[in-house]
Amino acid sequence: DVSTKTIDDERQPAADPHLRSAREVRGYHIEASDGSIGHVEDFLLDEQTWTIRYIIIDTRNWWPGRKVVVSPHWISAVRWADSTVAVALLRDEIKNAPEYDPSRGLTVEYAVRLDDYYARLGRKE
Repeated sequence: DVSTKTIDDERQPAADPHLRSAREVRGYHIEASDGSIGHVEDFLLDEQTWTIRYIIIDTRNWWPGRKVVVSPHWISAVRWADSTVAVALLRDEIKNAPEYDPSRGLTVEYAVRLDDYYARLGRKE
C-alpha cells in the first residue's frame, strides 16, 4: 500500500490561528469547470511529508455512490464564503476517474490506474 493517512487518522492541535483546518473543508462543494460534481469527503495525506496527496470527492450529489480522488494541484480556488472548492477539471473527467474504495485505501495498483487515467487526459500533477 502507498503510505497515506486521512486527516482523521492523526489529531494534531492547530499551531497557527491564521491557517484553516483541512477538517473545515470537508463537506465543501466541488465545482468543476462546467458545474457542480459533489463534495469534499476527506483528504489523503502523505505520511512522510504530511502534504495533501489527494482530495477524496464524494459524487453522490451528482452521480450516486461514487468516490474518486483528484490531485490538489488541480484546485483553482477555495471560496470560504460559499464553502466551495473549484477544480480545473470537467465533471466527466471526475465522474470517469477510477473509483476510490476507502476500505482498501490507496494501493499501489490504484495509484497507477489513477496516474494512467489522468495522463491520458493530458493532466499532469
